[in-house]
Amino acid sequence: MKDTIQLGIHHLPYHAVSDQTLLRQKIYPDMYKNYYWSDDFSAKYYIAQAKAGFIAVTDFFEEKELLLPEIQFSYALLDFKDLHISKKVQKLFRQRPLKLHISQNPDAVVQAISKIHKNNWLSPRYFRMIKQTRGADDNFQLISAYIEEEGKLVAGETGYIIGKTYTSLSGCSRREKRYNHYGTAQLVLLGQYLQRKGFAFWNLGQPYMDYKLALGAKIYERSSFLERWFEATKGPSSCTIHEASTSSFVPEKT
Repeated sequence: MKDTIQLGIHHLPYHAVSDQTLLRQKIYPDMYKNYYWSDDFSAKYYIAQAKAGFIAVTDFFEEKELLLPEIQFSYALLDFKDLHISKKVQKLFRQRPLKLHISQNPDAVVQAISKIHKNNWLSPRYFRMIKQTRGADDNFQLISAYIEEEGKLVAGETGYIIGKTYTSLSGCSRREKRYNHYGTAQLVLLGQYLQRKGFAFWNLGQPYMDYKLALGAKIYERSSFLERWFEATKGPSSCTIHEASTSSFVPEKT
């Protein structure tokens, strides 16, 4: 396969994504490029690109599945002091005793994502790869966060912890009317949970989705993001999460 598969998408091998000098001198300053490609679906590669600030999805080129690590032009970051809880979510909390479950096993959430979003980049191969990261690095941890009701997963997401940061990958919420605002409630509960655990910030990835800004996230350009990212991801992580669940609460002031 050629090093460049289409304009602006270049091959990113392991030696490049793990070379801080190359990243800082060549890749990060190049504001004409954001997406790269790799056919390396190993846990080692995935962790390296994540630590370097990339967020990877998948796509197909000439019937071959590829990993597409993206060093974004800008990122949506949530500082927990800015977490906004809408009146509709506050009302939902008063009406129902929701509980956020935190797990190291993403199976249930990924299965729900696949059912609700038929065409999504979190493919079976991608899922196998991220599951293989478990225990591979002291400063990388895959987790899932979700809300259940009557034994059904109704809203949830999966993502990873590096240092004092949490990065969202993908999520879902059931579309029935009775579950209106559950997806936002799950985000709020997770934000509260991360704050109590001492995380520095929440990396929500691409900033163009309105719900992220409504939640309180701010937009950081690439250079500003990387400055905060490397300061907060120094390892090993002090924010490791064990299998647990936490009850919801509504702050006195919102």
